[in-house]
Amino acid sequence: QVQLVESGGGLVQAGGSLRLSCTASGRTFGKYNMGWFRQTPGKEREFVAGISWSSSGTVYIDSVKGRFAISRDNAKNTMTLQMNSLKPEDAAVYYCNAIAELDDPSPGWGFWGQGTQVTVSS
Repeated sequence: QVQLVESGGGLVQAGGSLRLSCTASGRTFGKYNMGWFRQTPGKEREFVAGISWSSSGTVYIDSVKGRFAISRDNAKNTMTLQMNSLKPEDAAVYYCNAIAELDDPSPGWGFWGQGTQVTVSS
């Protein structure tokens, strides 16, 4: 049974930090490029950051560059997203998934976890 479990979300004031975690079970995690996505009500899910299977490459959307850092530990089947200097516009439900390539970060798996809610107060 494949599972994606996101955690680490919460309520934080603008300027604060959160560290999100993603655990993938049931797949050979280390073989896949992985990414973080986010979604707000009424909007489509958007790609936020990605990391190659070997951690040799990362990619971020412009709005989070310099504030967010993605990393992974293949031995633990986990990926993290360190989010600093949070802004109200970062508030969303955050999800993780495999991605096809760093320059083509379309979701690689046809399923999603429950996500983790990030709320940023101004």
